[in-house]
Amino acid sequence: MSVTLSLSHLTRLGFLPVWRRNFLVWRKLALPSILGNLADPLIYMLGLGYGLGAMLPNIEGRPYVAFLAAGTVCASTMNAATFEALYSAFSRMHVQKTWDAILNTPLGLTDVVAGELFWAATKSLFSGAAILVVITGMGLTHGPMMFWALPAVVLTGLAFAALGLIWNALAPSYDFFMYYFTLFITPMTLISGVFFPTAQLPGWLAAIGSWLPLAQGVALVRPLLAGEVPADALIHIMALLVTASIAFAIALQITRRRLLK
Repeated sequence: MSVTLSLSHLTRLGFLPVWRRNFLVWRKLALPSILGNLADPLIYMLGLGYGLGAMLPNIEGRPYVAFLAAGTVCASTMNAATFEALYSAFSRMHVQKTWDAILNTPLGLTDVVAGELFWAATKSLFSGAAILVVITGMGLTHGPMMFWALPAVVLTGLAFAALGLIWNALAPSYDFFMYYFTLFITPMTLISGVFFPTAQLPGWLAAIGSWLPLAQGVALVRPLLAGEVPADALIHIMALLVTASIAFAIALQITRRRLLK
């Protein structure tokens, strides 16, 4: 029921002013922001891809650096959405009191939280697209199928933005976010096929990893960058959409309880 109500609010597009406000603020520092999002994943990709990759055989029929490039796109998308839904959204909600100011307008809490959701997904799209441009220039993508990776990046960003907003609603301070990264984001990055095929893991651990949202994004993006149609694409798309929808409904409910205390 709550998911249905949330979706009905989204169709009114009340979140657009919140999204636009965040975009206008970000635009003033757009270049440093994009370069910051690019630096860390590219260092990992170049160092591991060309350094470690030189000692490894082809993986799934492609050089290790090409295998890693797709995982890097998804990991960067996840990190960009997560940081925006945690640190930036928390600042606007708790420190800067931006949410309080917006809630004194005709917009409601659903509009504010939805605006944060779609803005975090937009930030993740900027990050993922920037890395796609770089790896395309490096010759690590093949054919026009790569453009379909952009919708996959958006879906991945939505899922992690919604999950991040749950933790944002629970957090008493910035320090609380470290638990989220240590207990959820970092382990998921290691078992979702970003750095190596999940077949290398014990069966039970590979099974857990395959259900995680990052693995769904990787399963979509990696074949697309290789010029192939992803296997079970509809399943992966639905998994990301369901994750985003349910997590958003939970985040909205917890945020409402927090702000009404």
